[in-house]
Amino acid sequence: MLSDKIQFPSFFRMVPNETPQFDGIVQLLEYFGWRWIGLLIPDDDSGETFLRTLRPRLIERNICISFTQSIPIVKSYIINKSLKLILHSIASILWLKNLNVILVYGDRQSMNGLQIILESYEFQMVPIERVWIITAQGDVTMTLPWERFTSKSLNGTLSFALHTNVVPGFQEYLETINHFKMTFFSIHEFWHSVFLCSLPQYNLYALNKENCTGQEKLESLPGTVFETGMTGQSYGIYNAVYAVAHALHALHALHLLESKPKAMGNGVNWNFFKVQPWQLHSFLRNIHFNNSAGEEIFFDDKGDLRGGYDIINMVTFPNQSFQKVRVGRIDPQATAGKEFVVNGSAIVWNHKFKQELPRSTCVESCHPGYNMIAVLGNQVCCYDCAPCPEGRISNQMDAKHCNKCPEDHHPNKKQDQCILKHISYLSYGEPLGILPASFALFLSLITLAVMQIFIQCQNTPIVKANNWNITCTLLISLLLWFLCSFFFIGQPGKVTCLLRQAVFGIIFSLAVSCVLAKTITVVLAFMATKPGNRMRKLVGKRLAVSVIILCTLIQTGICAVWLATSPPFLEFDMHSQIDQIIVQSNESSVSMFYTVLGYMGLLAIISFIVAFIARKLPDTFNEAKLITFSMLVFCSVWLSFIPTYLSVKGKYMVAVEIFSILASSAGLLGCIFLPKFYIIVLRPDLYTRDQLVRKKN
Repeated sequence: MLSDKIQFPSFFRMVPNETPQFDGIVQLLEYFGWRWIGLLIPDDDSGETFLRTLRPRLIERNICISFTQSIPIVKSYIINKSLKLILHSIASILWLKNLNVILVYGDRQSMNGLQIILESYEFQMVPIERVWIITAQGDVTMTLPWERFTSKSLNGTLSFALHTNVVPGFQEYLETINHFKMTFFSIHEFWHSVFLCSLPQYNLYALNKENCTGQEKLESLPGTVFETGMTGQSYGIYNAVYAVAHALHALHALHLLESKPKAMGNGVNWNFFKVQPWQLHSFLRNIHFNNSAGEEIFFDDKGDLRGGYDIINMVTFPNQSFQKVRVGRIDPQATAGKEFVVNGSAIVWNHKFKQELPRSTCVESCHPGYNMIAVLGNQVCCYDCAPCPEGRISNQMDAKHCNKCPEDHHPNKKQDQCILKHISYLSYGEPLGILPASFALFLSLITLAVMQIFIQCQNTPIVKANNWNITCTLLISLLLWFLCSFFFIGQPGKVTCLLRQAVFGIIFSLAVSCVLAKTITVVLAFMATKPGNRMRKLVGKRLAVSVIILCTLIQTGICAVWLATSPPFLEFDMHSQIDQIIVQSNESSVSMFYTVLGYMGLLAIISFIVAFIARKLPDTFNEAKLITFSMLVFCSVWLSFIPTYLSVKGKYMVAVEIFSILASSAGLLGCIFLPKFYIIVLRPDLYTRDQLVRKKN
């Protein structure tokens, strides 16, 4: 309310309000990752106000309060029984709670209660060693006469203090203070109490002690009794005095300009001293000067002095002395991002923590690879740790959620790091690529060998009886069929993706149409047994060529439409496999792909039916039985291909297709040509004229 300039236009704040301190507490806890703390507050309205103001800030930043304990006010060294019980119960809580960080808010009187608790445990050689965070209102370095300074418990304490600075000459001034030169009584009472000497002229006596001499030095006092450094409160008073002095100086200068000097006595302008207090307000609002410590002093629009808080680290020593080291600053007037500054490496922690950063969490932290899961009924700080789902990682402690890796990366086994995916395709450098390539090459060589034998023996009855032209075309198509497997092995390119399915479909149809032509030729040959029968004219090269050309052209037309409307393209599939980027050919149009396969299947089924019908036609050179069996193998392979193809991904799809190509073409080669190859090469005696006549009879 005092910042309301309409109601209180003459109020100027020399110390900051508590809002920056509240923000600084939260930022300090966040900076060190302390999310599970204890809280000690005075047993009065100020403690309730502090808790009511701080709690929402802590909740907003997911910082939890393990316990909140009120400390009774201790005004005297005489402690009654009920107060002892209360302090004992508080001491039990502090000792038993497995907390490393405790925030303490309170004034001098509430600090007395904490000092009594700490002193009792330290006397028993079991100090309560924690990270104590003390607000600016409290000071644990000041001890009551009957107390000892609890150096072990308070070592490493962090405290907020009103901002101060080194004022030149202040230290020297303290060293020269002599109470005999002071006229106000409080200095004499202070002198008597701290030096334990008597001042009879002021009715101040110390039992069995000599009189004060005035030679006592303040610098000889321990820090728990008197600190020689300028405190924040003193620094505020110092700046206030100079602010008023500058305002009076400015007002005096204005008077000199507006009126003629009227010197009286020693030359002092006595009109100056008739100034009213309200006349200073405008000058105070506009003052701007540098004090002797080198800091700018001015008031903002609300009449507040630019101040803030210092963060102090207290380092204690076994001889009951201590040193306060400034390790941070809270400056609400600083530029964005620099309002809170702390030097964590300069902090000396309590020796319990062995100079390692103390941890203060409700549960053991979730390690990288895990994320926090809230537990119903518990505070947000008391959570469970769950492994990251598949495909996600967390690379920091206490991760709230797991993150996806970039598309070209995947999680490692621990799921705490993203690593680059490796490129996956059916290569020649792995067994899955070497085996089909070897088989394709081996079968190609066998096909060439068969072709060579048939060329050399094309005048034999067995070759003539099987229509040499169709046989030669079939062998060439089978050779191309084996070789087209190499379209599918190795890293796909734009050209191979575009052509390989179309080339495969056309060669496939050419081979099957050759088999169909051979089968139809056999059937028509047996139907045209009578002289002059019209069927004889249909039997010959024209029919075979027509069937082969027609069937192949239909498949060529289907492939042309496919390439023209929705051509296959090169694709980098980053999602099918977690740890791989699959380089593959996308068929673009699934319907066209299965249309090509369906047409080939139709040709194979027709060939199988025709051959099955003609399998019992009598003749020595009837190969319908061989074609029937070969087409049975052929259809079995491609019927099993479809479900297998749909159930695998990546390079295994390619491997399945290559296997089907090699198996079906090997079935045709083996069933149709190997029996003839066997007879021609190994048993030529079976097809001599005498043997054929004997077999017929």
